[in-house]
Amino acid sequence: MIPRTVPTWQIKSWQDELKELIQDPKTLIDRLQLGSEWLEPAIQASAHFPLRLTESYLSRIRPGDPGDPLLLQVLPLGAELIASPDYIDDPLEEHRFTPVPGLVHKYRSRVLLIAATQCAINCRYCFRRHFPYDDHQLSRPEWQQALDYVRSTPEVNEVILSGGDPLSLGDKQLAWLAQQIAGIDHIKRLRIHTRYPIILPSRLTPDLVEAIRHPRLRTLLVMHCNHPQEIDQSVIDGLNTLREGGIQLFNQTVLLKNINDNSRILATLSENLFDAGVLPYYLHLLDKVQGAAHFAVNDADAKTLYGELLTLLPGFLVPRLVRETPHEGSKTPVLPI
Repeated sequence: MIPRTVPTWQIKSWQDELKELIQDPKTLIDRLQLGSEWLEPAIQASAHFPLRLTESYLSRIRPGDPGDPLLLQVLPLGAELIASPDYIDDPLEEHRFTPVPGLVHKYRSRVLLIAATQCAINCRYCFRRHFPYDDHQLSRPEWQQALDYVRSTPEVNEVILSGGDPLSLGDKQLAWLAQQIAGIDHIKRLRIHTRYPIILPSRLTPDLVEAIRHPRLRTLLVMHCNHPQEIDQSVIDGLNTLREGGIQLFNQTVLLKNINDNSRILATLSENLFDAGVLPYYLHLLDKVQGAAHFAVNDADAKTLYGELLTLLPGFLVPRLVRETPHEGSKTPVLPI
């Protein structure tokens, strides 16, 4: 029997795979056997928002298919360079809710810490694609300033780690953060928002579980999966590691034109997530960030789609259709007609 050839990236550590991201548009286009007409727009768009992609995620994209729903989330396109009315660099006005560097306090009972300034993948619709991460790269003394803010704000009972992607940090740094947060008496929950379970599932190790779990806190992980094709066995195995470690798992999805704007695709996604031990949480309308207008689904179509989704799934598998609006006290539900 001829042994199965295992791709090199599959036997590397997550740290090594992170060091070898695909960042050159030509490499991506050649690897996926796309036509040369895709190259120049990709080069131009990536000059404004760089291409970043893991080998793991690339392995789930169909070669030769420019309409692949995973490819459309990561391939820089010329459409990103077209200025769109009502689309801005900071659609959620996060700068207005940043009392100290590295911390966003928009909702009364929870704060968001910008734990990392990069991700292993640059999703082309990312609402923080223009975020000034250079102003939020914190050392431990600067972290203490953010933590001191949390200590002095007793109405806050939950800390959310975001970014970038917080799982870009090493286990020691995450463990230090979890310990510091657990030391604040009025904090009950630690929530981690991450795309890593989908884009770099090798990151989901028992050591990671030990780093982010603290006996005084409930630890939740909210992952970001948009399409059933993103879930393969490596993702399922990684999620099992988290679940077996006592981490509660949720998912949020962004509604994206020509990618998942179909009720049956979204129903399959919810079913597959639940099979993997993940509860669907939010279905977000696109944040109006400059460069992402071509992903937008209008409200009327979103409501129609959502009404169909209600007929396809039991209620506990239907994510809440919402949008995020500056100055509102919570996510805003978008109800079907």
